Amino acid sequence: MVDLAVRRPGGRTARIRVAVLEATVSALIEHGYDGLTMERIADRAGVNKTTLYRRWGSRTGLVVDAVESYAAAQADIPDTGDIDEDLRRWARSIHTMLTGKVSGALVRAVFSAGDTAELRHLRQRFWLSRAVLVRPLVERAIIRGQLPPGTNIDEVIRHVGAPLYYRLLVLAEPLSVESADLAAAVTAAAAKAGVFIDKSAHPAHPATVARPKG
Repeated sequence: MVDLAVRRPGGRTARIRVAVLEATVSALIEHGYDGLTMERIADRAGVNKTTLYRRWGSRTGLVVDAVESYAAAQADIPDTGDIDEDLRRWARSIHTMLTGKVSGALVRAVFSAGDTAELRHLRQRFWLSRAVLVRPLVERAIIRGQLPPGTNIDEVIRHVGAPLYYRLLVLAEPLSVESADLAAAVTAAAAKAGVFIDKSAHPAHPATVARPKG
């Protein structure tokens, strides 16, 4: 059984949702997106198929809910007061997710199933559900003065995770804790140097722009 590690409040509706989402993740890992059917999910969850259609509408809606819930449950958002350490811990959290038996298989199932509009939407939702959680980490660093004003928060987040996803999904290389630490260190150094400042949102003041001679 896949443990989504989500809070299980009382009530039949809440219990059904948890059972269905866990069944969806398990079926997705076992059969892949192409082999995922509402019938399989309903059988695993012990519910009627009409319940799935009534609440989630379609296979895509169900998978989006399951993946977002799983991504949120697996996220470990640090707040040490130091951006270098926070990014290092976040990178290690990504490493843990990508190398986990269940979570790693889930990521591979979502990102290796082809390139349809449905799957692109699903991957974007998977990314956004985690990015929204970690945005405060970068925002706090800007407020503390550890990163320059105007730093593009989303770019910082992308550059921590991108090397790890690339190693796993493109190069098929084994991931190490050292590779996670490297991604965090490089991103932190670049962010502090102003590499991720959004120039369009914070254009240089005319007085600071060098004028050509002559």
